[in-house]
Amino acid sequence: MEPLSQDSMGLPAQMWKPFAEHRAPIACSPGFLIYLQGTEATCFYFLKEGRVKSFIQSEDGNERVLNIYEAGSLFGEASFFDEMPRVSSAVALTSCQLVPIDRELVTQEIARDPELALAMMKYLARTVRLLSGQVDQMAFHPARWRVAQYLLSHSNAQGLVSCTQDDIAASVSVSRVTVSRILNDFSRRGLVELGYRALTLRDRRALEELCQEE
Repeated sequence: MEPLSQDSMGLPAQMWKPFAEHRAPIACSPGFLIYLQGTEATCFYFLKEGRVKSFIQSEDGNERVLNIYEAGSLFGEASFFDEMPRVSSAVALTSCQLVPIDRELVTQEIARDPELALAMMKYLARTVRLLSGQVDQMAFHPARWRVAQYLLSHSNAQGLVSCTQDDIAASVSVSRVTVSRILNDFSRRGLVELGYRALTLRDRRALEELCQEE
């Protein structure tokens, strides 16, 4: 699944920076559970530094990754605003700096800059639109397309994708065995170089063409 970012939504990169200017961030280590599915949402978060994964978990323990948030993102806002229990959990993937945003802080910052209210509405609407589009993509595209799209959307400028095969499988709704088979095929074709808990794109253009063909 393509990560939801300011760029993908057409919003300025520093849009939510005011939320971090008047409240000290909280530091958390990799693996820290930020909030849990089914609990009350008393705040949402501005991710000042680090990477965070949101996911849902079924009663039998199966996990489905919803999104990977990068620095500069908001997350956990939907349940905060609709005042319903959280539909997902969130965990820190790296060392993170988080700013909890409660109703007091929201009110203060919107009073300082009323344009933030409109930006927030746009952010929520575009989140729904992007997630709906991604669900359609997962439903109608084959597994190798999903894996290729994941690699393209999660790679950095050097082509590095920091993830495990389990991470990919959970994100694109296929089995780990299928992901392993697809990655090995990509490796044999020289599209990627496999490594420990990471891989590197060797032929981005070929992966992009594969996604256009499917």
